[in-house]
Amino acid sequence: MTGTAASPARTVRAQHVFVVERIEQLSPHLVRVTLGGDAFDGFVEAGAEQLAAADRYVKLLLPPRPGLGLQPPFDLDELRAALAPADLPVRRTYTIRRVDAATRTIAVDFVVHGDEGVAGPWALAARPGDLLQMSSPGGLWSPSDDPRVPDLLLGDDSALPAVASALEAMADDARGLALLEVEGASDELDLVRPSGVELRWLHRDGAPAGSVLLEALRALEPPTSPLRVFAHGERGAMKEARVVLHDTWGLDRSSLSLSAYWAFGRVEDAFQAEKREPVGALFAD
Repeated sequence: MTGTAASPARTVRAQHVFVVERIEQLSPHLVRVTLGGDAFDGFVEAGAEQLAAADRYVKLLLPPRPGLGLQPPFDLDELRAALAPADLPVRRTYTIRRVDAATRTIAVDFVVHGDEGVAGPWALAARPGDLLQMSSPGGLWSPSDDPRVPDLLLGDDSALPAVASALEAMADDARGLALLEVEGASDELDLVRPSGVELRWLHRDGAPAGSVLLEALRALEPPTSPLRVFAHGERGAMKEARVVLHDTWGLDRSSLSLSAYWAFGRVEDAFQAEKREPVGALFAD
């Protein structure tokens, strides 16, 4: 997802400092960081209800670049008095991929593109023993608990952790379809899912993010019975997905979990601010 410099005007949830336990390269563009330490119990207690959701997320606080010597826990008031704005920790929003009560760890999956951005390079450079500060979790959406109502899951790389969690959380008799867009075949993952839920991997092969996903969505037959939708990804693509799902198919907004996880050319401060402006709205009202 994306990021912003810490601001005194922002309401911040309770903060927790985790310890990196291990790093796994899941695919060429996805790195999993498993986190543990004494923060686990307080984190779970603070967000037990939110952690039950498939789209559970946290706000990470990260140094804007290496070499600044910044280490969690961050005292933002103290740092604002001592550092230039460009050197303050930045926020990045990420989905919690897994919570393991047995090992008292959580896993966060990072989309990486070399040295692009802040969070991806941090994940690539992370080593066991490093510290990571994050907020208590948020989260709202979970898959249908009614086998008569299928789920349609749509996402690009940024939504892959949430879609994977949703597939794992589905009942054995669940029905549905998941369309997941990644760069190529090497980015596909072996995801656990019910037998009644079809998974289609879509390959961009250099095309703009979201374009292949939209093509696949537009090729689907409109539903003739109730359907629940989880669609998350690049903002422009999600606006076009709304045209199909809501404007054309006529699905009620109450059946849609439709959100932008990121936007071309935006870091999270601009991206979040634009959510309050027309350019950031996925619906007209």
